[in-house]
Amino acid sequence: MDSYPATDRTQVKRLPKRGVYDKAQVHAILDEGFLCHVGFMVDRQPCVIPTGYVRAGEKIYIHGSAASRMLRTLDRGVNVCVTVTLVDGLVLARAVFHHSMNYRSVVIMGTARLVADRDEKIDALRCFTNHIVPGRWDEARQPNDQELKATTVLVVPLNEVSAKVRAGPPIDEEEDYALPIWAGVVPLRTRAGEPLPDPRNLPAAPAFDATRLTRFSKPFAKID
Repeated sequence: MDSYPATDRTQVKRLPKRGVYDKAQVHAILDEGFLCHVGFMVDRQPCVIPTGYVRAGEKIYIHGSAASRMLRTLDRGVNVCVTVTLVDGLVLARAVFHHSMNYRSVVIMGTARLVADRDEKIDALRCFTNHIVPGRWDEARQPNDQELKATTVLVVPLNEVSAKVRAGPPIDEEEDYALPIWAGVVPLRTRAGEPLPDPRNLPAAPAFDATRLTRFSKPFAKID
């Protein structure tokens, strides 16, 4: 299947024309982002925690300290909602009511599973590391047994998934187009700055090549 099925929990109901279920587009959004927000219930209290993630095929991994309340709670198989949002631009309309943002977002519903298998856990951590900087896993010291024990990795399958996307110029009331007010889109983009070396780097340590971070060098999206 090339698309995720729209379920009662994932079907976009508000502005449904912005709903996206195509797997390629969903994967592209997930692969561009670094940070997700994980929503769950603990002791009848809703919690939403920001954390890093990585997509690997039809699943995403999240990880953190074994002492993390979030990870200990999710390990019990509670329902989880994972969201990722990328902001592409500020949409300035002629009327305040119609100001908006261009964005791409993904919502994932499901339950998390503890990654207990050592090989899968190491592979997940490799994916995390290389998602941040391609090839970094092979450059840095890899985790020892104590560090692996102190780290919890959970996996959430991409079964119930939908994306929502807004792109393009502002949409004003027809009569407002006659107002002498500037309207349009201010594109936004995350860019990598000049790498700042650790002062304790050894002289033999090679310099970091920031051009490896190709995701931060993409041109602004064209606004039709």
